[in-house]
Amino acid sequence: MKWLYPILAYRPFLWLLFIINILGTIYGYIWYRYQLAETPPIFLPFVPDSPTASLFFVFVLLAFLCRRHFPLLEALALVTLVKYGIWAVVMNLLVWKVTGELDVAGWMLIVSHGAMAIEGMLYAPFYRFRGMHLAIAAVWALHNDIIDYVFGMMPHYSVLQQYAAQIGYFTFWLSIVSIAISYLLCVRKNRFVLPLN
Repeated sequence: MKWLYPILAYRPFLWLLFIINILGTIYGYIWYRYQLAETPPIFLPFVPDSPTASLFFVFVLLAFLCRRHFPLLEALALVTLVKYGIWAVVMNLLVWKVTGELDVAGWMLIVSHGAMAIEGMLYAPFYRFRGMHLAIAAVWALHNDIIDYVFGMMPHYSVLQQYAAQIGYFTFWLSIVSIAISYLLCVRKNRFVLPLN
């Protein structure tokens, strides 16, 4: 595994990842366009979950390219990349289970969101956030669950509507797991730390 970290910190690779994440973020906001059009303005920041997670990571990568750190954005990126990366994989697999089929877009979402969760965790040794930053990210993640499942702003998966309560329960615990993973990778004492250059 040690061979991987120099590649992750290699500036051309950071630029490549930066561009890929910008494109993915743009696509994600386009994917949400219909839901955003009917979303009350007060909820707009909390509806496009995955593209906002990748947008956090875009700013983290930009900071890395400038040889800097944005600790709060690192915490928000890690928690939300893990949470929504796993969430989208599970939801699309659930669509497959319920309907018996999954289109190309569904498989693309599984691959891209799985990659989101993985990239967030792979860069953990380079993050520099602390408990305070993680606490803010935790509030964001849990508050987002309330917006989604109390106020009904969750992503539109019509075939899964009958499972909304169970999905909400799963999502809450996925938030807790994502926060715990972030703590273990980045806040606890004696964690694995690497410099950017």
